Amino acid sequence: MATARATKILSVKDQIAEQIRSDIIEGIFPPNTKLNETELANRFGLSRGPIRDVILQLTKEGLLISKNNCGASVNSVLEPKLQKLMVKLRREIEVFAVEQIKDSLTEQNIQDMEDILASLQEALDAEDYTEVTKIDISFHKYIIFCAGGDELVNIWYPYVMRMRLNYKRISSSSECVDEHRAILDALKSGNVALASKCLKANIK
Repeated sequence: MATARATKILSVKDQIAEQIRSDIIEGIFPPNTKLNETELANRFGLSRGPIRDVILQLTKEGLLISKNNCGASVNSVLEPKLQKLMVKLRREIEVFAVEQIKDSLTEQNIQDMEDILASLQEALDAEDYTEVTKIDISFHKYIIFCAGGDELVNIWYPYVMRMRLNYKRISSSSECVDEHRAILDALKSGNVALASKCLKANIK
Protein backbone atom coordinates (compact mmCIF):
# COMPACT_ATOMS: atom_id res chain seq x y z
CA MET A 1 0.00 0.00 0.00
CA ALA A 2 1.31 3.46 -0.86
CA THR A 3 2.20 5.71 2.05
CA ALA A 4 -0.16 8.46 3.10
CA ARG A 5 2.35 11.13 2.09
CA ALA A 6 3.07 9.68 -1.34
CA THR A 7 2.51 12.10 -4.19
CA LYS A 8 -0.70 11.35 -6.03
CA ILE A 9 -1.23 12.25 -9.66
CA LEU A 10 -4.74 13.67 -9.82
CA SER A 11 -6.79 14.03 -12.97
CA VAL A 12 -7.99 17.49 -13.93
CA LYS A 13 -11.49 16.61 -12.71
CA ASP A 14 -10.13 15.41 -9.37
CA GLN A 15 -8.12 18.61 -8.98
CA ILE A 16 -11.21 20.72 -9.63
CA ALA A 17 -13.29 18.62 -7.24
CA GLU A 18 -10.61 19.05 -4.57
CA GLN A 19 -10.57 22.82 -5.07
CA ILE A 20 -14.34 23.10 -4.79
CA ARG A 21 -14.28 20.92 -1.66
CA SER A 22 -11.73 23.32 -0.19
CA ASP A 23 -13.89 26.30 -1.15
CA ILE A 24 -16.85 24.75 0.65
CA ILE A 25 -14.85 23.81 3.76
CA GLU A 26 -13.29 27.28 3.87
CA GLY A 27 -16.67 28.96 3.55
CA ILE A 28 -16.04 30.60 0.19
CA PHE A 29 -19.14 28.68 -0.94
CA PRO A 30 -21.43 28.72 2.14
CA PRO A 31 -24.43 26.35 2.50
CA ASN A 32 -27.19 26.95 -0.07
CA THR A 33 -24.86 28.80 -2.47
CA LYS A 34 -25.90 28.14 -6.06
CA LEU A 35 -23.04 27.05 -8.32
CA ASN A 36 -22.94 28.44 -11.84
CA GLU A 37 -21.57 25.93 -14.37
CA THR A 38 -20.51 28.63 -16.81
CA GLU A 39 -18.63 30.59 -14.15
CA LEU A 40 -16.88 27.45 -12.94
CA ALA A 41 -16.00 26.46 -16.50
CA ASN A 42 -14.47 29.90 -17.08
CA ARG A 43 -12.63 29.79 -13.77
CA PHE A 44 -10.97 26.46 -14.54
CA GLY A 45 -10.62 26.97 -18.29
CA LEU A 46 -12.76 23.99 -19.25
CA SER A 47 -15.99 23.25 -21.04
CA ARG A 48 -19.14 22.71 -19.00
CA GLY A 49 -19.03 18.92 -19.53
CA PRO A 50 -16.21 18.20 -17.07
CA ILE A 51 -17.73 20.68 -14.62
CA ARG A 52 -20.99 18.72 -14.70
CA ASP A 53 -19.03 15.54 -13.93
CA VAL A 54 -17.42 17.22 -10.92
CA ILE A 55 -20.79 18.50 -9.71
CA LEU A 56 -22.20 14.97 -9.99
CA GLN A 57 -19.26 13.61 -7.99
CA LEU A 58 -19.66 16.20 -5.22
CA THR A 59 -23.41 15.57 -5.17
CA LYS A 60 -22.76 11.88 -4.51
CA GLU A 61 -20.44 12.92 -1.68
CA GLY A 62 -23.22 14.96 -0.08
CA LEU A 63 -21.56 18.36 -0.43
CA LEU A 64 -23.85 19.53 -3.23
CA ILE A 65 -27.49 19.01 -4.04
CA SER A 66 -28.89 19.06 -7.57
CA LYS A 67 -32.50 19.67 -8.53
CA ASN A 68 -34.09 19.46 -11.95
CA ASN A 69 -34.14 22.85 -13.71
CA CYS A 70 -32.53 24.49 -10.68
CA GLY A 71 -28.90 23.48 -11.08
CA ALA A 72 -26.60 22.58 -8.21
CA SER A 73 -26.03 24.32 -4.90
CA VAL A 74 -24.07 23.68 -1.73
CA ASN A 75 -26.11 21.47 0.56
CA SER A 76 -27.93 23.03 3.49
CA VAL A 77 -26.97 22.77 7.15
CA LEU A 78 -28.53 19.74 8.79
CA GLU A 79 -31.22 20.09 11.42
CA PRO A 80 -29.90 19.22 14.91
CA LYS A 81 -31.75 15.89 15.00
CA LEU A 82 -30.31 14.83 11.64
CA GLN A 83 -26.82 15.99 12.61
CA LYS A 84 -27.09 13.87 15.76
CA LEU A 85 -28.10 10.90 13.62
CA MET A 86 -25.15 11.49 11.26
CA VAL A 87 -22.76 11.55 14.22
CA LYS A 88 -24.19 8.27 15.51
CA LEU A 89 -23.93 6.55 12.12
CA ARG A 90 -20.40 7.78 11.52
CA ARG A 91 -19.29 6.60 14.96
CA GLU A 92 -20.76 3.16 14.31
CA ILE A 93 -18.91 2.85 10.99
CA GLU A 94 -15.59 3.93 12.49
CA VAL A 95 -15.90 1.67 15.54
CA PHE A 96 -16.67 -1.17 13.13
CA ALA A 97 -13.51 -0.25 11.19
CA VAL A 98 -11.35 -0.29 14.33
CA GLU A 99 -12.68 -3.72 15.25
CA GLN A 100 -11.81 -5.01 11.77
CA ILE A 101 -8.20 -3.81 11.81
CA LYS A 102 -7.31 -4.68 15.43
CA ASP A 103 -5.10 -7.63 14.45
CA SER A 104 -4.01 -6.59 10.98
CA LEU A 105 -2.29 -3.19 11.26
CA THR A 106 1.23 -3.32 9.86
CA GLU A 107 4.23 -1.19 10.76
CA GLN A 108 3.68 0.62 7.45
CA ASN A 109 0.06 1.39 8.39
CA ILE A 110 1.24 2.86 11.69
CA GLN A 111 3.91 4.93 9.94
CA ASP A 112 1.37 6.20 7.42
CA MET A 113 -0.85 7.43 10.24
CA GLU A 114 2.14 8.98 12.00
CA ASP A 115 2.87 10.85 8.77
CA ILE A 116 -0.72 12.09 8.59
CA LEU A 117 -0.49 13.38 12.17
CA ALA A 118 2.79 15.13 11.31
CA SER A 119 1.04 16.83 8.39
CA LEU A 120 -1.84 17.77 10.69
CA GLN A 121 0.57 19.43 13.11
CA GLU A 122 2.29 21.28 10.25
CA ALA A 123 -1.05 22.62 9.00
CA LEU A 124 -2.00 23.77 12.50
CA ASP A 125 1.39 25.45 12.93
CA ALA A 126 0.86 27.22 9.60
CA GLU A 127 -2.68 28.19 10.68
CA ASP A 128 -4.02 26.65 7.46
CA TYR A 129 -7.31 25.51 8.92
CA THR A 130 -8.84 24.40 5.64
CA GLU A 131 -5.91 22.00 5.27
CA VAL A 132 -6.33 20.98 8.91
CA THR A 133 -9.90 19.93 8.19
CA LYS A 134 -8.90 17.98 5.08
CA ILE A 135 -6.06 16.16 6.86
CA ASP A 136 -8.36 15.41 9.80
CA ILE A 137 -10.70 13.68 7.35
CA SER A 138 -7.80 11.84 5.69
CA PHE A 139 -6.75 10.30 9.03
CA HIS A 140 -10.17 8.76 9.55
CA LYS A 141 -10.41 7.80 5.89
CA TYR A 142 -7.14 5.88 6.18
CA ILE A 143 -8.53 3.79 9.05
CA ILE A 144 -11.72 3.13 7.10
CA PHE A 145 -9.73 2.10 4.02
CA CYS A 146 -7.54 -0.27 6.02
CA ALA A 147 -10.68 -1.92 7.37
CA GLY A 148 -12.76 -2.26 4.23
CA GLY A 149 -11.11 -0.66 1.21
CA ASP A 150 -13.00 1.57 -1.21
CA GLU A 151 -16.30 -0.19 -0.51
CA LEU A 152 -16.37 0.90 3.13
CA VAL A 153 -14.94 4.33 2.29
CA ASN A 154 -17.79 4.91 -0.18
CA ILE A 155 -20.34 4.13 2.55
CA TRP A 156 -18.62 6.36 5.13
CA TYR A 157 -17.47 9.37 3.10
CA PRO A 158 -20.86 11.06 2.43
CA TYR A 159 -21.62 11.12 6.15
CA VAL A 160 -18.36 12.91 6.88
CA MET A 161 -18.69 15.52 4.16
CA ARG A 162 -22.37 16.19 4.93
CA MET A 163 -21.55 16.67 8.62
CA ARG A 164 -18.81 19.16 7.73
CA LEU A 165 -21.40 21.66 6.53
CA ASN A 166 -22.62 21.96 10.13
CA TYR A 167 -19.19 22.68 11.56
CA LYS A 168 -17.65 26.06 12.02
CA ARG A 169 -14.25 26.25 10.38
CA ILE A 170 -11.54 24.87 12.65
CA SER A 171 -9.60 27.90 13.82
CA SER A 172 -7.33 26.70 16.63
CA SER A 173 -6.66 24.03 19.24
CA SER A 174 -3.92 21.50 19.70
CA GLU A 175 -6.71 19.19 20.87
CA CYS A 176 -7.18 18.32 17.20
CA VAL A 177 -3.78 16.60 17.13
CA ASP A 178 -4.03 15.25 20.69
CA GLU A 179 -7.35 13.51 20.01
CA HIS A 180 -6.02 11.81 16.90
CA ARG A 181 -2.80 10.91 18.69
CA ALA A 182 -4.89 9.17 21.38
CA ILE A 183 -6.67 7.12 18.69
CA LEU A 184 -3.39 6.09 17.09
CA ASP A 185 -1.72 5.23 20.41
CA ALA A 186 -4.66 2.99 21.31
CA LEU A 187 -4.43 1.26 17.94
CA LYS A 188 -0.68 0.76 18.36
CA SER A 189 -1.24 -0.89 21.74
CA GLY A 190 -4.01 -3.08 20.36
CA ASN A 191 -6.57 -1.63 22.76
CA VAL A 192 -9.71 -1.68 20.64
CA ALA A 193 -12.01 -0.53 23.44
CA LEU A 194 -9.85 2.54 24.09
CA ALA A 195 -9.47 3.30 20.38
CA SER A 196 -13.26 3.17 20.01
CA LYS A 197 -13.71 5.42 23.04
CA CYS A 198 -11.22 7.96 21.62
CA LEU A 199 -12.93 7.86 18.22
CA LYS A 200 -16.31 8.55 19.75
CA ALA A 201 -14.86 11.48 21.71
CA ASN A 202 -13.36 12.93 18.53
CA ILE A 203 -16.47 12.58 16.39
CA LYS A 204 -18.98 15.16 17.58
